[in-house]
Amino acid sequence: MKNLFLKYTIFSFVLLACQKIEAQNIDQNKNELSAYRVTALKVNDLVHTKLEVSFDYGKRYLYGKGWVTLKPHFYETDTLTLDAKGMDIKEISIVVGKKSIPLKYTYNNEQLFITLNRKYKSTENYTVFINYTAKPDELKSKEGTAITDTKGLYFINPEGKEDKPIQIWTQGETESSSVWFPTIDSPNQKTTSEIAMTVDAKYTTLSNGKLIAQKTNKNGTRTDTWKMDLPHSPYLFMMAVGDFKVFKDSYKGKEVNYYLEPKYAPYAKQIFGKTPDMMNFYSNMLGMEYPWVKYAQIVARDFVAGAMENTSATLHGEYVQKTERELLDDNQESTIAHELFHQWFGDYVTAESWSNLTMNESFATFGEVLWHGHDAGQDAEDRSRYEKLQNYLRSQKNGDSPILARFHYKKGDDMFDNISYSKGSIILYALKNQMGDAAFFKSLNRYLTTNALKNGETHQLRLAMEEITGKDWSPYFNQWYYQGGNPILNIDYGYANGKVTIVVKQVQESSVQTFSLPLKVDFYVNGTKIRKDILIDKREQNFSFDVAAQPDFIDMDPDKILVGQIIDNKKVSDYLYQYKNAPSYYNRIEAIKFAANDKSHDGQLILLAGLEDQQYDLRTLSIKAIDLEDSQIKESALKRILNIAKNDRKTIARAAAIVKLASTGDTNYKELMRESVKNQSYNVIAAGLCGLTKFDPVAADKVVTSLDEDTKKHVMPLIKKFNNQK
Repeated sequence: MKNLFLKYTIFSFVLLACQKIEAQNIDQNKNELSAYRVTALKVNDLVHTKLEVSFDYGKRYLYGKGWVTLKPHFYETDTLTLDAKGMDIKEISIVVGKKSIPLKYTYNNEQLFITLNRKYKSTENYTVFINYTAKPDELKSKEGTAITDTKGLYFINPEGKEDKPIQIWTQGETESSSVWFPTIDSPNQKTTSEIAMTVDAKYTTLSNGKLIAQKTNKNGTRTDTWKMDLPHSPYLFMMAVGDFKVFKDSYKGKEVNYYLEPKYAPYAKQIFGKTPDMMNFYSNMLGMEYPWVKYAQIVARDFVAGAMENTSATLHGEYVQKTERELLDDNQESTIAHELFHQWFGDYVTAESWSNLTMNESFATFGEVLWHGHDAGQDAEDRSRYEKLQNYLRSQKNGDSPILARFHYKKGDDMFDNISYSKGSIILYALKNQMGDAAFFKSLNRYLTTNALKNGETHQLRLAMEEITGKDWSPYFNQWYYQGGNPILNIDYGYANGKVTIVVKQVQESSVQTFSLPLKVDFYVNGTKIRKDILIDKREQNFSFDVAAQPDFIDMDPDKILVGQIIDNKKVSDYLYQYKNAPSYYNRIEAIKFAANDKSHDGQLILLAGLEDQQYDLRTLSIKAIDLEDSQIKESALKRILNIAKNDRKTIARAAAIVKLASTGDTNYKELMRESVKNQSYNVIAAGLCGLTKFDPVAADKVVTSLDEDTKKHVMPLIKKFNNQK
């Protein structure tokens, strides 16, 4: 998923300044570099964290004992600063052999400033003991956009008065782990861990690493001890406690377990069952086996961050757990793939600071795209990255958008946006295209192995790629990582005297950089496709090519790797040709979207073809947009839509078809509506009720009355949604 402890050197800053960053950004970076010198110096490094915790549900407190082992980073020191937010501190001492020596400290409710018993050298480890009480509900939360609450430790329905399970769970990103244990709460820290949780014996626990001990206590409690032998960042620490049922799976001898509420336990395999296949795919692709001792996924109520890739133990929001009926309509496979890919990019090698969040989130989003391609084919992969591109484009204005590797922001949460996620993922995809798959994935392996169990920055990724390929990738990184924005290409085509001419203008905002874009162009001439390479690197350029005849169609950027927009002034006949003859996912959806706003016969022919598209979302778009008043296509269109309404394997497409047929007012479809409300799919039931209300409102009311509460809860919002889509 998803503080500013900037650790950039003077050299790094000068390098950035030389990369044409705007003057105002340079000024901001100077200010933040000064702040860095005070706050980001690594005086001490974490080595090991041992915790013993228990919980007071009534007060919503955690009673904790922590043994934090550290060592000076380089220079000897007799001081230690730990992050510890909103705690009661009862004792701080240093462990010397079997003795504990009390230490002097001051506390400002956010940090502990501790004076050690002597000066320690970088070759010496020392262990500080802290006895404390964490009080997360008394801490003023600093809400963000991506992470909506920062209490760190959450008691869900602790008094058992609400209609939801009693649970405890944690959320550490970005700086919230220090709400429940004292630590150096920075992504550039790594520590092994051992967490002993004392809980009511009826509850199940989960934490990082391996469950190494369970001790039954005389007072009806049980102490579970979880140990992580490999170092990981404090924000990736996690605990969860509650009435969870565990479905046990495996991958190459490692535990792969799914923790769900009892109601959803029967569907664990349907929800998470592709996880071992994902682990195998990612391991093979990266040339590195899944690195942790186990992998668990748990679903929690009222989660504040969507999902979180805690090391070896991902925590999902409740939207992931579904019944068999709900799974007919939707699943969260993308989220499951995203969080798993983080176990390599984010957990095994962690972004050095939130400025380098692209090293976590861009990669996890990229991992989603590749999984869809592996699991369901190139069309599914292309659909996924098209969606990422559209997500990003909604975040820019006239080609202007923030820098991907940003060193100025108000708070760490600001980095969790469509730049770090979507734009970063398609920048990686375009880089894979330019580099070639073999070199690209070997470079990722080099980055992971070189920086194993440490931290990474964009420069380290570039250096790994240069080491593998022998090619200078600085121009690519300077353009896409250290400068902002995207190109908008306005393109005009011409043909005369055996030559095709292409006029390209970069029309993004003048303040946005001029991009260097190596692209391909496909010319469709007399049934033959001819591919040419071009380099666009000026604000306006002319290209010309000798061809045997006037092209039937020209496809700019046929691989669709451009991280930007193309305006090429096509006519509806061009879109019809591209849908039928250059049918990449991108070309098909763009043709359908154009036809949706075009009432010409050619436009309707595109939509008619779209009704039989292999991608359900394109079938759905075509259903909604097609004009059934067009007498030349009406009969064929209705036949295809009826087939979708009865037989489509995707319930959202079936629902769209049912609603479309109802909109005709033809009572011949009344029986279809009656049959639809008997379906298991909530989508299909809701669509059937929309149609039945049109033909027989009394019968529709009776159906609604007869629905059980769970079905009604799902169906009623969908009815409103489908009515708005008519």
